Amino acid sequence: MKIALINGSPKAEGSASGILLEDLKRHFSGETEVLEMDMRKNSVPEDLIKELEDAGVWVFAAPLYVDSIPSHLLSCLVQLERVPWQRSCERLIYGMVNCGFYEGVQAELALAVLRNWCAKAGFSWGGGIGVGGGGSLAAMPETKPGKGPKAPIHKALDALAGQILEGETQENVYVTIAFPRVLYKLAAQLGWRQMVKANGGKAQDLGKQLE
Repeated sequence: MKIALINGSPKAEGSASGILLEDLKRHFSGETEVLEMDMRKNSVPEDLIKELEDAGVWVFAAPLYVDSIPSHLLSCLVQLERVPWQRSCERLIYGMVNCGFYEGVQAELALAVLRNWCAKAGFSWGGGIGVGGGGSLAAMPETKPGKGPKAPIHKALDALAGQILEGETQENVYVTIAFPRVLYKLAAQLGWRQMVKANGGKAQDLGKQLE
């Protein structure tokens, strides 16, 4: 089996999408060939398209952008609809969408975009995971699988990996970090204040309305 893990985040490094894909990859044995690739621009290079042709399973991971996937990734999907081999064999597509919202269900519409794209492109939708609290993943220390704030995410990834290896589909699953909502909100507000100060602004600027 050959699986393509596709990072659809525009970030070059340290993205929550990359962290989720790395955690998912740990579930695959050496008998499974894993291709890792990034889609950070508005088009897919020809060499990556050739690699995708050989993979029977694609797993997309992307951040939530205004209830959808990032626009550059959408452009890549439109391009992939038109490749000559796209309907040449059965392909299973899975998706993982992370969001800064606490509730993973906020990713429901973005996963629906991937599902609808599969229907248009002639691929099979395998299901996905919506991950809440994605903004905290990069700051979390490494823990054993099933332990710590990422425990619910690890459980969902374990189930998804099993479905992928068996060639099965699943209903979308929505999870969030095992961390109190109120503390997550306070941490996010602190992070925003630190970011605005680092860029020469003031905390009060966060409340300004655009004219």
